[in-house]
Amino acid sequence: MEIVMDSVKVIGRIVTILPLLLVVGLYMGKRSIGELPVFDFLVVLVLGSVVGADIADPNIDHIHTVVAMIVIALLHQFIIFIKLNNKRLGKLLTFEPTVVIYDGKFLVKNMKKVHYAIDNIMQMLREKNVFSVQDVEIAIVEANGRLSVKLKGAKEWAAKEDVGAVVSAAEYDVPVILDGELQRPMLQRLNKNEEWIKGKLLKNNITDVKEVFYGALTPSGTFVYSLKNEGDTSIPPMEH
Repeated sequence: MEIVMDSVKVIGRIVTILPLLLVVGLYMGKRSIGELPVFDFLVVLVLGSVVGADIADPNIDHIHTVVAMIVIALLHQFIIFIKLNNKRLGKLLTFEPTVVIYDGKFLVKNMKKVHYAIDNIMQMLREKNVFSVQDVEIAIVEANGRLSVKLKGAKEWAAKEDVGAVVSAAEYDVPVILDGELQRPMLQRLNKNEEWIKGKLLKNNITDVKEVFYGALTPSGTFVYSLKNEGDTSIPPMEH
């Protein structure tokens, strides 16, 4: 009998909690569900924990869960109000956008700040149909962790009818150097050797492969690279 009563309690809590959770979600706004900045992510995480505990444990006082959900929603709106009205305090409560590629070059220091590896950035570029880092004018990791990309003027996308010309074969990067390490299997597949890549580096006044953070070849034979100590003095400032 006790099991049946507990089951009825759980069903009753689901029936009452889900509509309330929907109302709270709509009140908090779509930004808390879509982009999920750090504070919004924590709010959703806490809401999930509170609701999950309430549904799973019939012994928890149901009214406390309802009060907790309402307080969380109000606190969320209060923090948003502070962020909108106090820019300095708002910056402390969220991440700043970070430039990770500028003028076709990886910015190693900035990548380390946001804990993104080459593989992460390259994957995010490919998801935006960008297959060569040299085509990128600027790429920014936003506060929500997504990558915004601005291509160089000549590489901006356009339909064939817009340009009235035949589109040439696309370029893409084949990485041969990653974080100062030669990718020998890739060199072999390209029918190149270590001496050949060292010659390419010397043409660009690079004497040690360990100085190179990222090096790649394109199908046209162009060698693109970013150094570990790539300068950042010309990078445009990015702030909310």
